[in-house]
Order: sequence, then structure tokens, then C-alpha cells
Amino acid sequence: MAPNSRREFLKQVGSAVVAASVGSTLADDLGFSTAFASQGSDELTFGRLEPLVALMQETPANRLLPLLHERLRQGTELRDLVSAAALANARSCGGEDYVGFHTIMAMAPAWHMSAEMPEDRRALPVFKVLYRNTSRIQERGGRSNEVLRVVQPAAGNGHTPENLRQQARERNADAAERTFAALAQGGPDDALNAVLWVVEDGTDVHRVVLPYRSWDLLGVIGREQAHTLLRQSVRYGVRNESPNYATHCGPVRQIVPRLLDQHRLVGRQLGTRTADDRWVEEFSMTIFRATAEGAAEAVAAALAEGFPPAAIGEAMALAANQLVLRDSGRPQNQAQPNRGLGSVHGDSIGVHSCDAVNAWRNLARAANPRNQVVCLILGGYQAAQDRAQRGGDFLNWQPYPHAEARERMQAREQDALLRETEDAIRNRDQMRACAATHRYGELGHPARAMFDLLLKYAVSEDGALHAEKFYRTTSEEYASLRPAFRWRQVVALARVTASAYGQAAPGHDEACRLLRVS
Repeated sequence: MAPNSRREFLKQVGSAVVAASVGSTLADDLGFSTAFASQGSDELTFGRLEPLVALMQETPANRLLPLLHERLRQGTELRDLVSAAALANARSCGGEDYVGFHTIMAMAPAWHMSAEMPEDRRALPVFKVLYRNTSRIQERGGRSNEVLRVVQPAAGNGHTPENLRQQARERNADAAERTFAALAQGGPDDALNAVLWVVEDGTDVHRVVLPYRSWDLLGVIGREQAHTLLRQSVRYGVRNESPNYATHCGPVRQIVPRLLDQHRLVGRQLGTRTADDRWVEEFSMTIFRATAEGAAEAVAAALAEGFPPAAIGEAMALAANQLVLRDSGRPQNQAQPNRGLGSVHGDSIGVHSCDAVNAWRNLARAANPRNQVVCLILGGYQAAQDRAQRGGDFLNWQPYPHAEARERMQAREQDALLRETEDAIRNRDQMRACAATHRYGELGHPARAMFDLLLKYAVSEDGALHAEKFYRTTSEEYASLRPAFRWRQVVALARVTASAYGQAAPGHDEACRLLRVS
């Protein structure tokens, strides 16, 4: 069979015909969803998972966790609970609800977190997020207020990602949905590379984290749901487009094509030039200190000069990490009940920037060559933009822990430093938490024990909708960064953990009682 025969076949006959010919199960196995190909009713349904999906939408939040616990006792897989919750969220919220899209962005992180926990506690982070999920779906009206319906792919050939982007800019939701459905028939990779043309039209954090965390969820749910999960980003792009938003995003929409052309990056073989630790450190500060446009230009030039995407991505991650370590904390005029004076958790500049840059890096890894380059350019742009445009004096503020805090930290043994870190977290002492964590890493103690400590509080605390994402962001970056830099991520996580302590996550205590853990 020729390499492109399946793709051409799908484009010619459409997934509805394929599903009718080979059956929906085999159609799913081939890598495309039949959710947009159903005939008759326009209700979106999900095969064997449909009863669980409906359960997530129809159950009052105060009755959910006992039902889920009983399902687990009866043999339902935790993976299926996560899958059903994500599909329920997509169908109910469709990428258009603030709490809703924050919740689906937390599901893959919660799943990964569960794998790091002892067997008797593995459901805990998942139950926490699923409780939030059903609470929000119920607040929005449950099954009576669904957003996603079956969509028929646009007829004919010649549909392109450029068409999709233009339809999103024109706020033509129906046309954009139909074009995306047509493009998604080629398979999950085609769906991702198509939606990225919409995602790359701006640099707000939710615009990029939503598709990355949706893509990450495919490893739990299955790649056949790529269309359902990624179409949320089409709707997000359409919904957010406005004259003011277009003006705000105008620089990005001009800079990207100019840099692609100027440096001849489309079609270029990306390089493998050596980038040592010193180069990565210096390039990270180039991005950190630059204007947004200057950072984008620096990334494009580095790609043209043959520096590898991985090294450029590391520098971007380090630049964003500085925004957590240097933050002076939330000022009084931005304080809220769950994000008080001096806090750095939730939607802080640093957390948002780290999550966004992490998403751009990971999308670049999954994308085709053209989108890989654009994602890297936009990651550099966003890190610098967040430093310069969201307020604060980051160039002059010093990173945590300050020298005097490091000097005061006398403990050296592993257990003593873990106790210091936990006591600092429980007293919301960000500086001391950073100092203890810094010393722990400096002495080379086992990373897993520190991650286990911080994981406990990423699960127990609310984190203003960001606890799971940021824990996963830092653990992903720790795994991808070279040894000289990776511990900075753990110090940043310790700081955010100390900031967030004291706001228990709704549903957490009930989940602990059901699972008989403390």
C-alpha cells in the first residue's frame, strides 16, 4: 500500500463511509474518530464509554465520588474514569468555559501524578479533578447545556490549515468546525498540525496549554479522539477573536511570517550544532531580557544558525522559570481570597509563563517541521512578553532563594531538609521552602523524595486551578533539562507549593475517606 493511500482514501470517501464499511472499532484503530460522522441525531456519543460520560455529566457533585469509588471496586479502570471525564468536559464545555477548560487541562497531569503515588492513593489526584469537573458541568446545566455536537466535515477537497485559520479570524464557527473535521479525517497528526494554525495566531496561555494537554490526554483516551479534543481549540480561537483581540495579537501575526521568510525556516533541515551548558544559560538570559519581538527574532536566528530545537527549548524553559523564582508576589490590588498578597500560585506571571512555554515546547516535539519552528518562535516570544508586559521589575528582582536565606539554611541531611521544606510549606514561607529545596538539590539528595513531598501538596491543595498543571510542567521540564539546570524547576515548584498551602481542594477529604488514606 502506498504511504499516502489511507489519507487519500479518507479524504475521498469520508469517515462515515469508512466506519460503515469496516466498523467503528476498526475505524478507531485506524486512527480517526467517527464522532463527527454519525448519522441521524446530532448528539455526540462515545461508544462503550458513553454510560460513564453521562454519569460524569448527570451526577450531582456531592454524590459523585462514592459512585466512582464503587466503580473502581467493581473493576472499572482508573483510565476509563479519566477518559470519560475528559469527554464529558469536552461535550459540556467545548473549550469555551474558563473553569471548564482549566479542568480538562488538569486531567492528563492528574493521571500522570497518579502513577507516581502508592497503589492505595493512585485514585486521589484523579478524584480531586473529577470532582471539580462534575461540579462545573452541573453548574453549567449538565446534559441540557452541551456545547459540542456532531459536525459533518466540509465537502470537497482543497481544505487547508490556512482556510481554517481565516475562518477562525472571521469568527465563522460553523465553517471552521466543518473545515477542521475535514482536515482531521487524515488522522490525529493531521488534526494537530491543522489546529496549530489557529493556536499560533496568539500567545495567551490558555490558547496553547489547552491543545497540548488535550494532545497529552490522547495517551489515556486513545488517538481516535483527537478530533473531539482538539476541536475545542478551534472553538476557543473563534470565541476569543474580536477586533481588540486581533489588535492585541497583531504583532505575532506579523512577526511569525516575517521571520519564517527572513530566515528561510520553512523546509529547512534543522541543525545539530553543539549547544553546551554555557550557551543554553546565556541564550536563556537573552530571551529573558529581550522584548517579545527580540526574543522571537533570537529564536529564529538560532534555528537558522543550526542550533538544535531541544537546546533552544531548554533556554526558553529556563527563561520562564526565572519568572517564578524572581516574582515579588501578588500585589494588594490583585489579591483574592485564594490568591493572597505575596502569592505566586494560580494565574501568576511565572506559573502562566512556565505552563505556556512547556506547552509550546511539547507541541513543537509533536508537530510537523513548519509548526515545530513556529511553536519555538512563539515560546520565546511568550516568555519575553510575560516578563515585559504583565508587570513587575523582573530584571532587577533577585531569584529565590536569596543569598541570606541560603546562608541561614544549616540543615544538610536528607530527612532534615525534607522536614524543613515541609514546615516552610505549611507556614507558607516561600523563601525558606526555596532555601531548603535548593540546599537539598545542591547536596545531591534523591530527587524522588522531594517530588513525593511536593506531590502530596499538589494533590491536597486547590492551587487556584493550577496545582496539577504546574506540578506536571515542572516534572516534565525536570526530565527534559540537562543536569546543570533541572533543579531550578524543583525550587520553583517548592515556592509555588508554599504559596498555595492553606486552601484545601474541594472533594479531597471525601476522597481520602473513601480510599482510607490520610
